[in-house]
Amino acid sequence: MFDKIGQFIIDAADLLGGYPLFFLLIGGGLYLFLSSGAVSLRCLPAALAELKRKPTAENARNGQISSVQALASVVAATIGLGNIAGVAIALVIGGPGAIFWMWVSALVGMATKYHEGVLAIMYKGKDDAGRPQGGPMHIITQGLGPKWTPLAKFFAIAGLFGTMCIMNANQLTEAFMATFTTPEGIANNGFISTLGGYLGLENVRVYRLLFGCAIAAIVAVVILGGIKRIARVATIMVPFMVGLYFLMVLYIIITNISGVPAVFKSIFYEAFNLRAGFGALAGIALIGARRAALVNDAGIGTASIMHGASRNNEPVREGLIAMLGPSIDSGLVCTLTAVAILLCGNIDVEGVKGLEVAMQAFSNAIPAGDILLMCIAICFAMSSMFSYSFYGTTCANYLFGTRRGKYYAWAFLASLVVFAVVPIEAAVGACDLFYALMAIPTMIAVLLLSPKVRKATKDYFSKNEKK
Repeated sequence: MFDKIGQFIIDAADLLGGYPLFFLLIGGGLYLFLSSGAVSLRCLPAALAELKRKPTAENARNGQISSVQALASVVAATIGLGNIAGVAIALVIGGPGAIFWMWVSALVGMATKYHEGVLAIMYKGKDDAGRPQGGPMHIITQGLGPKWTPLAKFFAIAGLFGTMCIMNANQLTEAFMATFTTPEGIANNGFISTLGGYLGLENVRVYRLLFGCAIAAIVAVVILGGIKRIARVATIMVPFMVGLYFLMVLYIIITNISGVPAVFKSIFYEAFNLRAGFGALAGIALIGARRAALVNDAGIGTASIMHGASRNNEPVREGLIAMLGPSIDSGLVCTLTAVAILLCGNIDVEGVKGLEVAMQAFSNAIPAGDILLMCIAICFAMSSMFSYSFYGTTCANYLFGTRRGKYYAWAFLASLVVFAVVPIEAAVGACDLFYALMAIPTMIAVLLLSPKVRKATKDYFSKNEKK
């Protein structure tokens, strides 16, 4: 029965996460990029300048966190195992060319996230406790009108499941087992064998179950403290983990500098390689876009939830900060991962493998590199879990009210245990399926409201040019 459910999820993800998701996210993002006058390129200096702006006393009363904390929390969510395992999976399935399409997705994703950030402040809502809230639910109901409420609820329902960090829990467990245990060690562990006999489970599943419980316990310490604690942890964790990861990849590049030109040549060549026909080319593009959707969340709607909690009351300023997210995760971090794997790893493996491929590459390049990468992977995975719990709680608050919605945190923690046990194919399929379902209402709202974003952008920059 469970195998049939898993196969159904994989088939549904392949259906929705194929051409429909590609045209919705890449096609829709390209339209937003062009119609906004290439905002992700034209306004990049202004976006960087916004990071230095100090919040005013007036803004402090208009939200729960600062714009920079919102960006850090969003990046904490998007810079997760998708940036390591997701890139490795893209390379294994689609080859080096898939990375080029991840770059394309990052460029158009910046334009999409700009629109999401603007709309998150323009149509900021409140929960039934009076706290400022953002997200596609409020953008849809306030921007498009009450008659669109079913679409808002559709997003919130999909968001309950799509924000459960399915692949993070699964891949973190897989990596920990590969790094610190052996099949013989698990088989000969008396405690695990006894517990397995009591539960009627094989030893490997018991081990994964126990590790999932440990993950849930650590995450609970942060997420039960609410959005402010999540934001404080994110602003400390994100710069540290990105900086350390950058130094590790920089070491790999320097020590293998002669191979770098060949790596980038393979990325561009394989992105447009027609040896296997246009069908293969389209498949590579789909793989890159699909993995990028899991990495940068542009068009998925989760970023607008976090940015809607910002104290910023100027929509365009929030949009400028929001659009920096994809440049960091899909642009910088994913490129670092791809270069490291292509320089020192092996992508010609059987089946769908992710973090295991990346860890082998780092182990080949750096003494104890797999251990160091495992530590970073833990930080990446945990940071994602912290922010995603807030996304899911916001969806639950919208659907059930804050009194009942607060119990979602416990459901989120339970899901970490469940998804630590399921096979990777089902975990990847579930992620793709729910992301596709979240993208549909989000992109419909963003595309329909894009004229309002363009007007707000024009008015903002015209006003600032006169100063």
